[in-house]
Amino acid sequence: MTGPERAGLGRDRLVQGWLLVKGLSDAGDALWTVALAWTAVQVASPALAGLVVAAGTVPRAVVLLLGGVVADRREARWVMLGVNVLRVAVLIATCVWVLSVGTSVPLLLAAAIAFGVCDALYEPSAATIGRQLVRPDQLPAYTGASQTVTRIGSMTGAALGGVVVAVWGLGGSALANAITFAVVVGYLALALRPRYPLPRAEAEPVLRAVGRGFAHLRDQPTTRTLVLTLSGLNLAVSPALALGIALRARDAGWGAGTLGALQALVGLGAAAGALALVRWRPAREAVAGFWLLVLQGLAIVGIGVGSLVATAVACAVIGVTAGAASSLLGAVFVATVDGEYLGRMASLTRLGDDVLMPVAMVAFGALAGAAGVGAACAVFGLAMAGLMVVPLSRPAVRRISLA
Repeated sequence: MTGPERAGLGRDRLVQGWLLVKGLSDAGDALWTVALAWTAVQVASPALAGLVVAAGTVPRAVVLLLGGVVADRREARWVMLGVNVLRVAVLIATCVWVLSVGTSVPLLLAAAIAFGVCDALYEPSAATIGRQLVRPDQLPAYTGASQTVTRIGSMTGAALGGVVVAVWGLGGSALANAITFAVVVGYLALALRPRYPLPRAEAEPVLRAVGRGFAHLRDQPTTRTLVLTLSGLNLAVSPALALGIALRARDAGWGAGTLGALQALVGLGAAAGALALVRWRPAREAVAGFWLLVLQGLAIVGIGVGSLVATAVACAVIGVTAGAASSLLGAVFVATVDGEYLGRMASLTRLGDDVLMPVAMVAFGALAGAAGVGAACAVFGLAMAGLMVVPLSRPAVRRISLA
């Protein structure tokens, strides 16, 4: 094949356009998330507000496996287009309801649940689109660029979210996000054309298709290692970032401003790490990615000890390694998993996060309360480093190269 896809992402207008549209959509999502959370705490008790914010996770977890089956049967572009049309409808309905009736907890719950279902149907198909746009050797650069625009879009949208909801309320926030999804719909319908079609799974009952996905996981040791490892990536780092840094800032008297700066360091580091993958690619992507995550586990330990400067360095290292490793391993996952099962395997990796993350958060908090934040960071960080050594011990994983 000739053309821009042969010359690299720097001249590939199709991919550049998709990444730009994706970043805009991510900004709209972050804006909506901030607006939903802010509105919830204004109209409901703290407990109900927490329920609203978390309402989308349960239906997402329930529907994710179905989303994986759909992703393996249907063309990803059409699934993504249809789900985004549904998202626009939900947001416009929310805006109309707010303007005509007002804001209420049932409305917020309905909107959060609807978005959770949409996410579960959308994400497995979206996980396959990169493999349909670029060659395997370009996937690390594509994934790095995708992660970079996602982080920039999310940070920008979150920053704007408070302003938009303060000035125009929940209805205005819903309308703003609906516009971003409408742009995505337009690009998917008019411009995005997959170049490398994936094999499609045969039509069969949903439960049988789900079972076939688990059988594939059992029979393919390399895929199984990737799915299980990637499913556990965030279970150590997310509690450390969400709770560990906050507890360190409280105990050391650093203040809320310092807490925000430390979190920003993680985000900026992640963007830098992902951006580095646009131009730099190691010969063995999986080996480099897992070693970066071993380093990330050690940096998690560093959050709980030392001075403010040491904690800041640990946050920066966590960010850089997260951005680079997720780009490398995301590319390895998309390139090496059998295309007929890619959607189902992607849904399983996301399901691990949704199901186990609440347990990990509670466990980190309980350990920090009983033994101190330093001990909690040490246990979670060393556990992550140890888990990442497992795939490095697998010869099949060490041999993976996308060149």
